[in-house]
Amino acid sequence: MQDSIKPVVIPPSVPPSEDAPQELLPEDFYYEGPYLVFTAAYHLKRGYCCNSDCRHCPYK
Repeated sequence: MQDSIKPVVIPPSVPPSEDAPQELLPEDFYYEGPYLVFTAAYHLKRGYCCNSDCRHCPYK
């Protein structure tokens, strides 16, 4: 009796979604005491205003 050999199916790699969080770079933020402050460069990369009255919002 032969053992049936089943092929291994590897799912295709999924490209990262646009909704996936991106890694923060040093130019994206700085700390002011215990607070993380996003820079205008970060906001421009994000591409929209979140209406949170951010200090460096370029969309105001």
